[in-house]
Amino acid sequence: MPDGPEIAAAPNLPGGLTAPPAGAYRRVLLKLSGEALMGSQPFGIDEPVVAAIADELREVHLLGVQLAIVVGGGNIIRGLAASHRGIDRVTGDYMGMLATVINALAIQDALEKRGVQTRVQTAIDIREVAEPFIRRRALRHLEKGRAVIFAAGTGNPYFTTDSAAALRANEIHADILLKATKVDGVYTADPRQDPDAILLPELTYQQVLERDLKIMDTAAISLCRDNGIPIGIFNLGTSGNIRRVVCGERVGSVVRR
Repeated sequence: MPDGPEIAAAPNLPGGLTAPPAGAYRRVLLKLSGEALMGSQPFGIDEPVVAAIADELREVHLLGVQLAIVVGGGNIIRGLAASHRGIDRVTGDYMGMLATVINALAIQDALEKRGVQTRVQTAIDIREVAEPFIRRRALRHLEKGRAVIFAAGTGNPYFTTDSAAALRANEIHADILLKATKVDGVYTADPRQDPDAILLPELTYQQVLERDLKIMDTAAISLCRDNGIPIGIFNLGTSGNIRRVVCGERVGSVVRR
């Protein structure tokens, strides 16, 4: 299928040089939970919520920032939860991977309606609806100014989409891994349960692991630590936060060395 018109990753300068993006980061990977797409609904996809997220992603894209996205599937099914209801764990995990593909297509549709060229790449082969994940192809898409949405996790059972986000962030050499959540950042305890919980604006990978803060699974934290990719955690529910984080504002929490 021929490529449509593209939004340039950054304005061209004389001599073939490229201007730096307006954001603080050249390339980011955003991890979106499936629950973020269902809004106040108990299940499924809330189209106005997806539209609002797409509006913010378009703003980030127009800054010239190369944007990759990993999306979860918890608004449809979680493999671990399914296994607790009697479904085989491996089967449940594959069902969860397929749910992330549904969500990725919803995000793709919303972004392309806003003029952002996208590609969905999946870790399991579903060529009728998406490209298979090929690292060099993903990098080329990003360089051409296309947003790339990674679906189906790592393609393996027993691995979370947090691990998939950390893996893809490392594979594409992202400057930062952003995790959009329902809280304002990393706290000393769950702020929804402990009114005395304190926001931690900056902490190290080791502190996250030692305190068992559970912002991402241990494998994801360790992978980012080993390769020096910072992790930004912020509240997706606050309008404009994605752009603020990408532009380098102190929003939420940052995990780094």
